Amino acid sequence: MSCKSLFFSHTSTKFRNSNRKLFINPCCPKKMLCVERKFASASTAAETLSTSNKNLEDLKLSSSESVLGRHIPSSQDVEDDLEIHKLLRENRQRIVIPQIDEECFDSFNSQPEVVANNGTGCPVYVMLPLDTVWVVERDGVRISVLKRERSLDIALHTLKQAGVEGVMVDVWWGVVERAGPKQYDLSAYKRLFYKIAAAGLKVQAVMSFHAAGGNVGDTCKIPLPKWILDIGESNPDIYYTDKQGYRNKECLSLGCDNITLFWGRTPIQMYGDLVNAFTDKFQHIFGTVITEITIGMGPAGELRYPSYPEGDGRWRFPGVGEFQCYDKYMLEDLKQAANAAGHPEWGLGGPHDAGHYNSSSWETGFFTSQGGSWSSAYGHFFLSWYSGMLLRHADQVLTAVDSVLHKCDRPKIFSAQHRLSQCHSIFEFQPACKLGVKLAGVHWWFKSRAHAAELSAGYYNTRDRNGYLPFMAMLKRHDATLSFTCVEMRDCEHPPEGRCSPQALLQQVIESAEMYGVPLAGENALQRYDDYAFDRIAESAFAKSARAGRLIQVTFLRMGDLMFDNWDAFSRFLKRMKGR
Repeated sequence: MSCKSLFFSHTSTKFRNSNRKLFINPCCPKKMLCVERKFASASTAAETLSTSNKNLEDLKLSSSESVLGRHIPSSQDVEDDLEIHKLLRENRQRIVIPQIDEECFDSFNSQPEVVANNGTGCPVYVMLPLDTVWVVERDGVRISVLKRERSLDIALHTLKQAGVEGVMVDVWWGVVERAGPKQYDLSAYKRLFYKIAAAGLKVQAVMSFHAAGGNVGDTCKIPLPKWILDIGESNPDIYYTDKQGYRNKECLSLGCDNITLFWGRTPIQMYGDLVNAFTDKFQHIFGTVITEITIGMGPAGELRYPSYPEGDGRWRFPGVGEFQCYDKYMLEDLKQAANAAGHPEWGLGGPHDAGHYNSSSWETGFFTSQGGSWSSAYGHFFLSWYSGMLLRHADQVLTAVDSVLHKCDRPKIFSAQHRLSQCHSIFEFQPACKLGVKLAGVHWWFKSRAHAAELSAGYYNTRDRNGYLPFMAMLKRHDATLSFTCVEMRDCEHPPEGRCSPQALLQQVIESAEMYGVPLAGENALQRYDDYAFDRIAESAFAKSARAGRLIQVTFLRMGDLMFDNWDAFSRFLKRMKGR
């Protein structure tokens, strides 16, 4: 019963009488009733929004205000609103948006609920745009704001009306802690969360400790905090590095996880501190509005190495990618591991014959199926170390976050009762907010023996070795939910030369998660609205065979123009996922 809170009680009556004081912190039924009435009253008094674009000008961000990366032209704000209003007119729908004041939201303190898949449907979440929260400069002061608020209000209520369970929100490190170490700005996220609560939706909050702009589908650029980048100028080894010496500034290298380089803190401490600040601010809505905190572990928020950086042009599908172990901190760890193994010559760097980013598997000496050094003693040593570093990184980050969520003053929910005797029981509690981790669906070269692309990404998975089992064991220890991408893909949609098999990869991950009892959620890697993609998602979610397992929820990429352009198809998909 590690990683859980325990309460010892002599009788079940005593437990019932003290139940709320124990794990709802605080919980007052009368206060809850009052809050519910405030919500109802606000909803009754709300105005029905006009279908015109009146008063949109004051909501737009001028080009002079943008300070984070590439700015979307202000005319886009009007176009987004008109597109959503057009959708509502066509469907003859009237969306009523309740006006919830922040004081009411701050006092919202209901009992956390446990959402379970009851077998009749699969909950669907929708990712919000990456730049929903933005930073602008007004009167010489940089502040965080919500972009296109009127459009956002209408879109959230439209999603709820269509049957969406909740939304996924990126909580950007480069936005929240931009001003300096431990200077956290969560004001725009507070406003966003009460808008989501007003719509009756739940939140998956992603702690995005990476930069935006370098991955497929990224529509904006949000860098790491400037004070982090300043440290990187004098010490570029804080970033992942390839064998050519190229530094990837999308996220910090796990090699420096435990090194005090950042104003007296290690990266592990910085990640834990931000989650602690987030929890202090929003714990009153944990389990009710915010139901999951997904911890970003690498590029695109996924637990992997940045081995296939498409955003800067170095990599193209279906290249094998490159190992990212050439910063001085990872090289030092590799050297120590090689010395401990009795082969100091193995600690000089990664494999010399692993090709380059865009190599095919058979073109390399390391990954080739017949006689490749991936299957040699050296190959096993290096791949075990490389993947083991990724596992250690995840374990340490989750341990830091666990310590935040398991503090005695944090909201808890009842998890289990262990009866010791007729009069004695132990009651087990868990944090009101679930933990989540993302793994990438690296499906190219899956049909080869070596699984080259997975190996360079940090997953030591080959035809003869299930490399996902160690990840499942680690996630199980932390009671974390796994989100896995590429649930919409079919093998036949990919070129044969890439030896792709997203279907077989997903099946392996589903079975591995089921072996350890790890809850598995799915995400689509590409934004698609065709019947083939929807069929594939539904097949994964509802488990056509008993052997297949099932997904506890699906998160759909992404709310925006393309979704509303294909609204009829998406609405049908939502009804299907609800079992209707």
